[in-house]
Amino acid sequence: MPPDAAMNIFVRFSDLLAIYRAELLERTIPFWMTHAIDREYGGILTCIADDGQGISTDKYMWSQLRAIWTFSALYNRIEPRPDWLAIARGIFDFAARYGRDEAGRWVFAVDRRGRVLEGATSIYADGFAIYGLTEFARATGDQQAIDLARAAYENVQQRLARPGSYATAPYPIPPGAKAHAVAMIFALAFHELGLLLADDAILAAAHDLAEEVMTAFLRPDRRLLYEYVTLDNQLMDTPQGRAIVPGHAIESMWFMLHIYRHWGDEARIRQALDAIRWHVEQGWDESFGGILLARDATGGKPWWPFADSKLWWPHTEALYALLLAYQLAGEDWALDWYQRVHNYAFTHFPVPGHGEWTQKLDRQGRPFTQTVALPVKDPFHLPRSLILNIQTLERIATTLP
Repeated sequence: MPPDAAMNIFVRFSDLLAIYRAELLERTIPFWMTHAIDREYGGILTCIADDGQGISTDKYMWSQLRAIWTFSALYNRIEPRPDWLAIARGIFDFAARYGRDEAGRWVFAVDRRGRVLEGATSIYADGFAIYGLTEFARATGDQQAIDLARAAYENVQQRLARPGSYATAPYPIPPGAKAHAVAMIFALAFHELGLLLADDAILAAAHDLAEEVMTAFLRPDRRLLYEYVTLDNQLMDTPQGRAIVPGHAIESMWFMLHIYRHWGDEARIRQALDAIRWHVEQGWDESFGGILLARDATGGKPWWPFADSKLWWPHTEALYALLLAYQLAGEDWALDWYQRVHNYAFTHFPVPGHGEWTQKLDRQGRPFTQTVALPVKDPFHLPRSLILNIQTLERIATTLP
């Protein structure tokens, strides 16, 4: 190794750290603080265009709950700025007032004033409630937030024990099946709440769901993670049963790295690291670059809507998963793929002059306007990735020789 090699790497990571801090603090967060905070009725407006212009004042509750996580995490993990915490508080107050139905389930959408437009049609909203409220409680110690998070945990546990008792908008679960998305989100949400409360029962519930991800949905013999399996953990030879969403698998695996590092389970950590590699390879478009939204497990035409699109969120999740994989394992493949994903993402998604990233590109990398899943632009996947990457880059840069 040349005598200056370590210094070159150190400078590289230091430069990346500066890039990510600028993207977060000079572009992404100012976009949201300028265009989206509803100072009249509370909460945050997320049905907005890339230039910050409003499209609708409807408020999807999981967007509110994820924004609570983002502004709380900025305060907890980047810098304790009072204005960030004040925004998190304002969104929390709105969500706490209008976000639940009479059965304690988190609703899907409300209007600008908080009147329910669509009720509890997605259990994912409950997952983001636990996740966002936990991060807010870390910042504030707020007892109401803790109580709401614990209530959501207890409510969800009862519903998860009864398959078919809950809905999963915007993507319904096929009859007789269960969804990877449910197991992965509640594995992480329960884990974070369990850590906050030092509650062994909640941590154990998170571990059980992580094990379901790693044994029911992840199939190492096929090097694939399936989005749906039967209730008794069998694969389904149907279009939905063959659905592979590489970005979702990659996101899930960094969740697993967080959880299994807590438990010191090196075998599961190795599996998660391998699965990150399998799915960035599976998802990468060798013709045009970038990560495709979906694949079919047998190589046929994917069932998943907009399967050949390049959405922002798989790239943001891959950026963090690959950097974390490199930090943990120090393997060249992780750094090589990180560079490829970074170069594609930063040359295709940022919106010059406005900040934040455009969210939907076609296979060739051209923006399109059709709605994918929800008609929102959330302050979540991008800022979360930037926050977590900044923390990881700080650790890598300071531990190099």
